[in-house]
Amino acid sequence: MAGKKRKSASSDKQPKQQQRLPLGADADAVADAAKRRRSGASKKHQAEEEASIPSSLSAKILREALTQQQEESLADQRPAAAATATAAPSPSFSFPVPNKDGEEDEDDDDVDEFDGFDAQSEYDGGVPEIDEEDEKALAAFMSKDTSSKRSLGDIILEKIRQKDAEISTEGRTPVKLDSSIIKLYKGVGEFLSRYTSGKIPKGFKRIPSLECWPDVLQLTEPENWSPNAVYQATRLFSSNMNAKNAVRFYEAILLPRVRNDIRKNKRLHFALYQSLKKCLYKPAAFFKGILLPLCQERNCTLREAVIIGSIISKVSIPPLHASAALMKLAEMEYCGTTSYFIKLFLDKKYALPYRVVDAVFAHFMRFIDEERVMPVIWHQSLLAFVERYKNELEKKDKEKLARLLDHQKHYLVTPEIRRELRMSCNRGEKDTNMRNGQQFAVDLKIRSHSSLDLGGSELQNQALPDELVKQIGSCLTEFRNQLLVQV
Repeated sequence: MAGKKRKSASSDKQPKQQQRLPLGADADAVADAAKRRRSGASKKHQAEEEASIPSSLSAKILREALTQQQEESLADQRPAAAATATAAPSPSFSFPVPNKDGEEDEDDDDVDEFDGFDAQSEYDGGVPEIDEEDEKALAAFMSKDTSSKRSLGDIILEKIRQKDAEISTEGRTPVKLDSSIIKLYKGVGEFLSRYTSGKIPKGFKRIPSLECWPDVLQLTEPENWSPNAVYQATRLFSSNMNAKNAVRFYEAILLPRVRNDIRKNKRLHFALYQSLKKCLYKPAAFFKGILLPLCQERNCTLREAVIIGSIISKVSIPPLHASAALMKLAEMEYCGTTSYFIKLFLDKKYALPYRVVDAVFAHFMRFIDEERVMPVIWHQSLLAFVERYKNELEKKDKEKLARLLDHQKHYLVTPEIRRELRMSCNRGEKDTNMRNGQQFAVDLKIRSHSSLDLGGSELQNQALPDELVKQIGSCLTEFRNQLLVQV
């Protein structure tokens, strides 16, 4: 009995025998059997993964599904709008909006892969504390225009109308849009006002390719866009537009939005800060659409200059574009924060053409008869100019700068400027300070070899005269300054 029980127990524990294939089975039958075995294992592994999905990830998936459903509802409106347009033709202008099923995937995929920014990430670490006295000193050189009290929508609308007026003078006829197109893009604007991450509507991606893109863009109400939507729009327009249209977008949409956010929150949202960095990859458009209009209005605050200037100092800019921007800043009407931007370009240590150096020199010489007290940033920008380009100035220019320093003085900065001018050579002359310092070092080495025993202990006990030590110290100081200038 015991033997029978053991036999029955062992028979219960035996695994189920797998179905064996005959010896002459073909290769397809073997492959099908292996696929069935793998599918069983994969289904088990998939069930384990589904059971391990956290609730937060499930909520995120549901939010993404809801966003895609809203986009599909917008896409379903397009065939109906096209059908009504063909059934009742009107003299108004209409353009084809591609359907979801038949449109080509020629748009940038990386625009739709945007995951959003951290909600707590704002640009506040790089902005120093703004001194109230500095702001008051710069306010004396700012315009008294009260345009900053207008709403953001009024500013954007006014800039777009100014550009449209310029285009109408060129002979172009204004465009009238269909009612279906107006309704469609108003819905796109509502979506962009609450956009955080994910895909953007396909109709919005088509705006840069339209001839009447400013009118269509105005339908989406850019003043109500979320900061992340502004970042996505900047990426889209800067990559798909030429420099001329990019300038219009930067000046009419991005710049008023950035200034309004700084004015409200005393800082700049991180998404808007990234938008400014993104548009600097087209340097000419950035200078024509952001920097120069900001300085031309003559109401740029110190906080705005520090935030926007931090982008200029961080991002590498081609020398020709930087030289052109520096020359324009030097020639335009002075605003207090203009000196801050000039100092930023001078600190980049570009090899500037003589024409740009002369323009910056003429900029400072305009204040030789100025009765107002110049702000500290003006003296600092003059010091940066003299430190970097003192050897590129002519002798008569240095004499004029000496007269300027007699009239405009700062108890800390002015002595440094005078010292830099004394230790410089004129334009076109060879730098004799470095050559004299090198020759002095060679002569000193020859004398030490001839008078002292380098192998014994006499050199260690030999004391140099005080006068010789002072000469060596002054020579090394001049030699170091010349090396810094060349670097």
